[in-house]
Amino acid sequence: MSTEYDYIIVGAGSAGCVMANRLTEDASVSVLLVEAGGGDWSPFIRMPSALAIAMETKSTNWNDLSEPEPHLGGRRITCPRGKVVGGSSSINGMVYIRGNAMDFESWDRAGARGWAYADVLPYFKRAETREEGGDGYRGFDGPLHTSYGPMENPLFAAFVEAGRQAGYPVTEDVNGFQQEGFGRMDRTIRGGVRWSAARAYLDAARGRANLTLWTRCAVERVTFAGRRATGLACRRKGQPVTVTARREVILAGGAINSPQLLMLSGVGPADHLRQHGIAVVADRPGVGANLTDHLEFYFQVACREPITLYGTMGLVPKALIGARWLLTREGLGATNHFESCGFIRSRAGVAWPDLQYHFLPAAISYNGKDLAEQHGFQAHIGSMRSKSRGRIALRSADPQARPSILFNYMSHPDDWVEMRAAVRLTREIFAQPAFDRYRAEEIQPGAAVQTDDEIDAFIRDHVESGYHPCSTCRMGAVDDPLAVVGPDTRVIGVEGLRVADSSIMPTITTGNLNAPTIMLAEKASDHIRGRQLLPPSNLPFFRAPDWETAQR
Repeated sequence: MSTEYDYIIVGAGSAGCVMANRLTEDASVSVLLVEAGGGDWSPFIRMPSALAIAMETKSTNWNDLSEPEPHLGGRRITCPRGKVVGGSSSINGMVYIRGNAMDFESWDRAGARGWAYADVLPYFKRAETREEGGDGYRGFDGPLHTSYGPMENPLFAAFVEAGRQAGYPVTEDVNGFQQEGFGRMDRTIRGGVRWSAARAYLDAARGRANLTLWTRCAVERVTFAGRRATGLACRRKGQPVTVTARREVILAGGAINSPQLLMLSGVGPADHLRQHGIAVVADRPGVGANLTDHLEFYFQVACREPITLYGTMGLVPKALIGARWLLTREGLGATNHFESCGFIRSRAGVAWPDLQYHFLPAAISYNGKDLAEQHGFQAHIGSMRSKSRGRIALRSADPQARPSILFNYMSHPDDWVEMRAAVRLTREIFAQPAFDRYRAEEIQPGAAVQTDDEIDAFIRDHVESGYHPCSTCRMGAVDDPLAVVGPDTRVIGVEGLRVADSSIMPTITTGNLNAPTIMLAEKASDHIRGRQLLPPSNLPFFRAPDWETAQR
């Protein structure tokens, strides 16, 4: 067993799988990919409709909980993260949303030069094969396959039509020229099977002689010689192992684990490290700071017709769905049930969408635990650019101890304004004629919840994480004291160390984070290899012309 490689990648998640594939395209270099979890062979990972089972399986999930959230009545919020080959892309909801073009414009302005929309669009395209075919915005020959759901349930189309009737645009492609509006939802599903980053990138690279994958390997710290990263100290199969990187160590553990590992290795806020007896290699106060997430609630309405997923929740229907999927890769088991969506602005003066809808033809929690006792449908409605910020901190210098996570949700007053608008705007959408045939009573929040105080109480008790933590190792200008990595993904203040995952996003994107994380790793791979970056795009993108004076 070799203990020396050119590159060592920590984390075989969405970003790590991408980089393992791209770096090993060069046969002259050797790459070690280290993963704390095991393999992704479970049928509950592969079957799209089993996403709640995949997420609730303890062996494939870090099972983190936040600290008691002071603005949510002291509730501890679940923060599932993939602990398995494929990372969170093996347990997520398989939604493919790139984000709004304006997100990346703001990255560039915030100091992540070279990450504007024109710069990142070519990498989104390089990553993707769109089932309906590529165009100027969408890819046609990339490893990551995306597709639309069959939209067979009439409620999916009713949701889009209700958005149109409420005065919002219908967009042909939320990942193309215009995100704003209502339309079909893209999914990372191919042939009825979850198309995780492991399936898309790692499977194609597994046979290469220059790639080594270690699973069930616990990384304890990055080793340094002075300020240069030299490798990792790990524990594999219960035994301590030290492995050396001839060129670079690349952290891809995600928004929770990457800052934790940096701090355990001596890179982070100096005072915090000293409190835990950790020698300071580089004082980077931004490590673990700036924690951002999407927060959402479920707006649920009872359905007059028995056409929702409520009728499939018994053991026998589930068994039949599973059997059909195992035999044919078709039927209700072959979809994630997120097939239509919407992106709107909460009020005039908001330049691009700050609210996202996932529509679901069932009234049930994301993890499948809380099912309404009747036929119903719901929209997951989430705030896209919360101004609240949290942090990741060490509990101790023990690498086995999970870090302390405080999101500090709803700590900014503007977040309450946005969430109140989300309740009222969603109620208006569901009141449109498109739902007259299906709409019965409002299950949640409930028709009696009307005033600001009543809505605030509902939000405080019912909001949940959208499972999109990011920005805890923020990318920015190298002279920015709170930036952790520069635009080339190198950790500022040390040598031979990079971070390339959702933790380096300067700000959170408008939508689910898997697609932008994969894009980010595609672009980081070119930086790491010293390759010429893909030429910028010159394609336009949509901006609401009257955003300053109109909400829609």
